[in-house]
Amino acid sequence: MALSGACLLVTVWSGGSGSAFAQVMVAPTDPLAPRLQSDPRKPLPTFQRSNRAPFAQAPASSVFTPPASGAGRTGFDSTNSRKSRPPRAARTGSSTATTTAPVDDARAIAPGVPQPLPASPYQTPPKTGQGAYAQAPGSPPEPEIGPIRRPLPKRKLPAVVDPYAPLGLRAGSFDLFPAVELIGGYDTNPGRSPNAKGASLYTVAPEFRAQSNWSRHELKADLRGTYTGYSPDQTPTLSRPNFIGKVDGRVDVTHATRIDLAGRLLVATDNPNSPNLPAGIDKLPIYTTVGGTAGLGQKFNRFDVSIKGDIDRTAYQDSKLLDGSTASNEDRNYDQYGGRLRGGYELSPGLKPFVEVGMDRRKHDLNADFFGYQRDSRGVTGSVGATFEMTRLLTGDVSVGYVKRTYEDPRLSDLSGLIGNASLIWQATALTTVKLTAASSIGESTIPGVSGVFYRDVGVQVDHAFRQWLIGSLKLGFGVDTYKNGAIETSTGTTTTICDCTPATTTTTTTTTQTITDRIDNRYSFGLGITYKIDRNVQVKGEFQQLWLRSNVTGVDYNASIFMLGLRLQK
Repeated sequence: MALSGACLLVTVWSGGSGSAFAQVMVAPTDPLAPRLQSDPRKPLPTFQRSNRAPFAQAPASSVFTPPASGAGRTGFDSTNSRKSRPPRAARTGSSTATTTAPVDDARAIAPGVPQPLPASPYQTPPKTGQGAYAQAPGSPPEPEIGPIRRPLPKRKLPAVVDPYAPLGLRAGSFDLFPAVELIGGYDTNPGRSPNAKGASLYTVAPEFRAQSNWSRHELKADLRGTYTGYSPDQTPTLSRPNFIGKVDGRVDVTHATRIDLAGRLLVATDNPNSPNLPAGIDKLPIYTTVGGTAGLGQKFNRFDVSIKGDIDRTAYQDSKLLDGSTASNEDRNYDQYGGRLRGGYELSPGLKPFVEVGMDRRKHDLNADFFGYQRDSRGVTGSVGATFEMTRLLTGDVSVGYVKRTYEDPRLSDLSGLIGNASLIWQATALTTVKLTAASSIGESTIPGVSGVFYRDVGVQVDHAFRQWLIGSLKLGFGVDTYKNGAIETSTGTTTTICDCTPATTTTTTTTTQTITDRIDNRYSFGLGITYKIDRNVQVKGEFQQLWLRSNVTGVDYNASIFMLGLRLQK
């Protein structure tokens, strides 16, 4: 009876337990909580050993509290034991995919830790394949934006610095560059005459340059002189000096207004074969030209306009004759006054075309020269050109124009023609430099009936650096000297007349006709040079020059060869 009651109680308890437990919420299992071991072989229950491997891939529990954000590995240690260093990570040469796997495992070990925010689409590489457009169903695909990276900056070419360039001397706010050249050589035709007679030569050529270092305004000077002597000397004496000096200044009134100032000095002689020299002279007369310029310039944004005034004085020494007497050259002395107006527009930072017009007047000390010609004149000049400064590869200026000079004496014809002026430097390569120079001017003449002399010159010089200390040079030059009405052409004709008288006679008449034309002298030059730079202060130079003159007047052509070797000292 008791047994059947116990069975009934067990049956009732087991039958109602299903519904009773169904209404009780079972707390989720904490993967880190200890659990009792249910091994029937052991008499007493024990805790199971912790095994986190099965839970490595388990989902995070909703009731598990993650560590605080400030939790770390450091803390208080009451034993005062020495802390051990964490083991270093082993260096392996595995691929990128292999090295990223432990990072994913580390994130899975600590459930509940929020995943890091995804990187910005501007910093992630673009997706490829079908996964690139896996968006929400029904939504249009999002545009893929790849990484936006700045282009690498272009490496600037290092500035070409000549390791043998002079450093100069510092005097206050000025940089000074003194130098002197000592040259010796041989000239096969120093007199530049058809009857060549050679002579050895020597030249002393000092020079001085100065440049200001002011934040505003500017002042610079360039002074160059030479003295050339010949042994044995000839008649007339060919040993002579030469000096060219120029000083330029700029006063910055405002950022757009400036005052331009300049001074110049020229000391020279006529060429030994010049037709302007009188006959029977013992020494070449020296003449001096001194002058100055003052002007005002104004900038209107990219437009630049300037006006300048010039004044120059040219005076000749008296000529010393072979008999010991002197001849005055007062009729060759004159003053020149002029003005120029120039406007330019800066098309780009390295290109500025310009237009320039000018007028001048020459007034001689004497109303008429010793041959009775009134040589006072007026000149008008117009030119167009441009200045260049294109990334230092092409610098300088070039212009072409037209000039006309009118003389007061009606017997002197007007002198006019095209002119060209240039001063360009082209850095063809890092080792080669090309220089182009051109100049045009109208000079005075003392020849009766000749209005003046039109000088035109052009030259090209190519410098190549075989080494930084070894420079080779090639020079080519061409010039034309035109003497207006400076040549007389004579033609002779014969006329025969037969008389019908009895007896018959024959008469022959010779007629001479003279035609005045321009004298044209064509000058050619060729040169080779080498410069050996020992250091910044010493250079050794060698040069060869070949000169030719060909004229439409007989008896003036010549050839000349010049050999020179020199030493340059600079600071």
